[in-house]
Amino acid sequence: MNSTILAIYEKLNTHYGDLQWWPAKTPYEVIVGAVLTQNTAWTNVEKAIANFEDNLTPQFVLDTDITDLASVIRSAGFFNQKAAYLKAVTAWFAQYNFDVPTVQRESLKKLRTELLSVKGIGKETADSILLYAFGFPTFVIDAYTMRICTRYSLDAGKGYDMHKAYFEENLPLDVKLYNNYHAAIVYTCKDFCRKSKPQCDECPLNETCERIGLE
Repeated sequence: MNSTILAIYEKLNTHYGDLQWWPAKTPYEVIVGAVLTQNTAWTNVEKAIANFEDNLTPQFVLDTDITDLASVIRSAGFFNQKAAYLKAVTAWFAQYNFDVPTVQRESLKKLRTELLSVKGIGKETADSILLYAFGFPTFVIDAYTMRICTRYSLDAGKGYDMHKAYFEENLPLDVKLYNNYHAAIVYTCKDFCRKSKPQCDECPLNETCERIGLE
């Protein structure tokens, strides 16, 4: 295992602690949030989720006309596409009777393959659903993770699959660690390691980051 990648986590965990991510009341809300957050800010997702009021249920999404559903989630952007995606992933969940323990009895490989075949569900969304909604040990990779790898000069390769393999091969197989590590990376990139005008002096990784690409 790579000691650097663990050291990064320890620094971030010391700074942020347990971030209690993903912020949702139910596993299904995590699924919905994972779809809605595609190509938009989380604040927009929160507005869309609030629009459901007490109706954020699989049955409501399946029974609601797609035009009406798109209106509910309008604030999340790409609302027509995302309404179709929500219906598709909810139909997948229906195969398991909307029961989390039933899903958890299946293998991670099987579920990930199924999710990746669902309309609108890419690798990041699938891994987010599996990790945060169902508690499977699958590391989520996003643009923030790749940014940290580049600026920290981690030999994680290129693309989603190589980055995912790098983290999973160099970390203990631990759902809570995967959960909090990814969340801490997101917070770090929003707070400090920004795409432009990064706040390096205040960043918890300041002393060891190589700042690749910032010169």
